[in-house]
Amino acid sequence: MPADRPEPGSGTTGHEAEGDAGYDAAASAFVERFAADMTEAGMQRMASRVFACLLASEDGWLTSAQLAERLRVSPAAVSGAVRYLSQVHMVSREREPGSRREIYRVHENVWYEALLDRDQIIGRWTTTLRAGEQALGAGTPAGRRVKDTYDFLEFMQGELKGMLERWRALRAARDAES
Repeated sequence: MPADRPEPGSGTTGHEAEGDAGYDAAASAFVERFAADMTEAGMQRMASRVFACLLASEDGWLTSAQLAERLRVSPAAVSGAVRYLSQVHMVSREREPGSRREIYRVHENVWYEALLDRDQIIGRWTTTLRAGEQALGAGTPAGRRVKDTYDFLEFMQGELKGMLERWRALRAARDAES
């Protein structure tokens, strides 16, 4: 390892001016644990690691080189993960002002935005399921299974809207206190 590069887990990476302070062994352990949880839930492994690393970063953004260094992976692996995370609206790519370097930023309301996206997907699914019930026949076993799926997703969509409204109110009240 070059002499000007600190050892991983030493508590500093040489990028403190760029929002990288505070990444130590404890932060690294959290990143890997949360990434494992997200991977177990179905997210791609490298995307999980990149997302968790961005989430744990001081300012919510890092460069490709910083992510690669922290995660001990290639910049190409970071690029593929960021492409996926961008497609699902969990991170954004931005240009660092006055530089050609890109920074990757976790969205401020990432989970709220992710659920809004899922709400739109569920809306498309329910439209297709309604047509599927008619195509299969409402009285058939297949038609009843499709209708049950439709009913559940329609219920969930209604609950999701209420939950998101309650979250906005809770967050606004919390932010007003601080």
